[in-house]
Amino acid sequence: MNAPVSPAETLRASLAGLLDGLPPRQAAQAVERLIANYRGATPTDAPILRDRADVAAYAAYRMPATFEAVSAALAAFADAVPGWVPGSQVDVGGGTGAATWAVSATWDGPREVTVLDWAEPALALGREIAAANPALSGVRWQRSRIGAALSIESTDLVTVSYVLNELTAPDRAALVDAAASAARAVVIVEAGTPAGYARVIEARDRLIAAGFQVAAPCPHSAACPIVPGEDWCHFSARVSRSSLHRQVKGGSLAYEDEKFAYVAATRLPVTPAPARVVRRPQIRKGQVLLDLCETDEHLRRTTVTKRHGDLYKAARDAEWGDAWPPAE
Repeated sequence: MNAPVSPAETLRASLAGLLDGLPPRQAAQAVERLIANYRGATPTDAPILRDRADVAAYAAYRMPATFEAVSAALAAFADAVPGWVPGSQVDVGGGTGAATWAVSATWDGPREVTVLDWAEPALALGREIAAANPALSGVRWQRSRIGAALSIESTDLVTVSYVLNELTAPDRAALVDAAASAARAVVIVEAGTPAGYARVIEARDRLIAAGFQVAAPCPHSAACPIVPGEDWCHFSARVSRSSLHRQVKGGSLAYEDEKFAYVAATRLPVTPAPARVVRRPQIRKGQVLLDLCETDEHLRRTTVTKRHGDLYKAARDAEWGDAWPPAE
């Protein structure tokens, strides 16, 4: 009997077929140009993805990384709200729908889903890719300007992934406020850079001011203990690399690590992690060094040694971004 195919595998298979007929070099050049555009200043009335070739190349390159990053954020959020399953989702600026795939992989069952984006070619391709996933058969793909004029229908969950970087400061604030007004839970993911972290903290502050509690990654809803300009909070997700990834990056590894920053906040009763591992654990002879963000609003390094028994074994298995200590 064959093992069931995971959503991640289904997504990769669907994306692999997008580039049929598109010369590899042309696809790589499109991705390189789009990456340069995304790193620049983008007016909010100018979609970057202009046509199907643009969208196909960028989706094949970026959707797996976005899926893995959002999935990691959602998994941490789900741990903090055990038993809750969103009955509806609005994916703001969702493009080809990576976050909708991540939500369907995190929580089983049907739900009402709407993807909002201003790029019609992205929505069209998202609809095409989603045909491979029965859980996404009822998704509404709706063109909408993402900014101050955005209107979000009442929903359980709003996801906003890799979108804030495209917006002006007033539009970022308006989007977060609209999400807070519409949803019971909001999950925002940005690139794991100092600038991405700054945008996440800005959104986190607005969500808390609107009455939300932080579910993840932070173990508290107080101010972030990181001193601005000295460090930034981010995490890492492992992504299988396609041939297009290897061509664009010039690498040969079968994987790469997607660095991302995020906040998951909610109006629901929430049980945040006792602490969060905020750097890659350092394994030494007979001990493991864990850098933790803790509930008392401090960052601390904890040393777990062999004399801690089972906790030491858990520390050796701990990964960057995990809750600590692990649930029994």
